[in-house]
Amino acid sequence: MKIQQATIADVNSLATLFDGYRQFYGKSSEPERCAFFLHERLFRGESIVFFASINNTPAGFTQLYPQFSSVNTGRVWHLNDLFVAPAHRRHGVGKALMLHAIAFAKQDGALRLTLETHVGNASARALYESLGMTLGTEFVKYAIKFE
Repeated sequence: MKIQQATIADVNSLATLFDGYRQFYGKSSEPERCAFFLHERLFRGESIVFFASINNTPAGFTQLYPQFSSVNTGRVWHLNDLFVAPAHRRHGVGKALMLHAIAFAKQDGALRLTLETHVGNASARALYESLGMTLGTEFVKYAIKFE
């Protein structure tokens, strides 16, 4: 398994994975939209994408977005997306991507790495907790949806 940071040249090969990720969350298949979205994030420097390859085939990816803490005056990385293609699950791809993202955030001098997942996603929650991540208890999260 090889993990590397994605560039614009990788967008087309990652669009299928990204499309699968969106389908996992109930969205319809839109590979062109996925490629455009990834291209824009990378072109604008708005996210960092790491992907795992097995035998030169993309097996999974994670996407991190920069945030900042005003109170602690430092950078925070938010791991927004983590997806492993069904054929590559249960082979350590997700864990390897998580460890890579954690190492990246530490090396970057970030204050912390945050993420959120669906309450019912037991396998993801077990992975995160096995890596030392803890369920937040200090803050309540609010949102307003516009769609």
